[in-house]
Amino acid sequence: MRLTIRDIRKMKDSHERLVMLTAYDATSARLAQAADIPILLVGDTLGMVVQGHESTIPVTMDHMIYHCQIVARVTEKPLIVGDLPFMSYSINTEQAMANAARLMQEGGASCVKLEGGTEMAPTIARIVDAGIPVMAHIGLTPQSVNQFGGFRVQGRDLETARKLIEDARAVQAAGAFAVVLELVPERLAHLITDMLDIPTIGIGAGIGCDGQVQVFHDILGLFDEFVPRHTTRFAEIGTAIQAALSQYRSDVQAGAFPTEANSFKMDDTIIATLRREVFGVAQELDTDASD
Repeated sequence: MRLTIRDIRKMKDSHERLVMLTAYDATSARLAQAADIPILLVGDTLGMVVQGHESTIPVTMDHMIYHCQIVARVTEKPLIVGDLPFMSYSINTEQAMANAARLMQEGGASCVKLEGGTEMAPTIARIVDAGIPVMAHIGLTPQSVNQFGGFRVQGRDLETARKLIEDARAVQAAGAFAVVLELVPERLAHLITDMLDIPTIGIGAGIGCDGQVQVFHDILGLFDEFVPRHTTRFAEIGTAIQAALSQYRSDVQAGAFPTEANSFKMDDTIIATLRREVFGVAQELDTDASD
């Protein structure tokens, strides 16, 4: 049975730390479920780690629905959070509700995530009122990276810290069941966590949050274009894959692969008959090349 937002609230109440990880395809989703990751974020970060873009901006609703469908199809247990991509919820509330509904109906997401604080609170409230659970996202909001002038820590001075506190209160009041805090100073994130009744999930926000989220490719060493400070490489899978692929190339070129163990046999008399039919004369059997 799939985890629900009620389960998430209970985990905060019992001081059980939440773990969220991105998943974009069948392989990452299956591995994450096998590792008992309770929350899977089908994030618009797929724009960078899957599609090769420099930011999340080019990701569309159709992209998000496609990847949500895959993750939902191959999992049964984790809560699936679907990201609403750039400009899919900012024009008006009706647009936001329609696209949130698409992620649920067509994509199979359990809930949606959108970026923004006080300015997005009315939209969050309308979506929640329509029966769609919303995870909020404040601090560094990647879809606004051009406005921020890069991936910068938010809330370091008094004015911006107060704004983040206001944002956190607003999204909770609007009905968000949880909030992601991205690139927020640790002590401020801890203060917001203590202040809120809903769970906080940090990324680059320190240990004081109720949970953590990381990008699948970052923690496994699969993405080298940019290694954020907030991540830890729990494995160097990318290096191992590169070495394996190089060995594969070398073995094929050297004639060391495939071996007899990788090949399938055929009756000698059948191949002899086929050789006569193909070449018109009997030829000596090459048993080493038997299929």
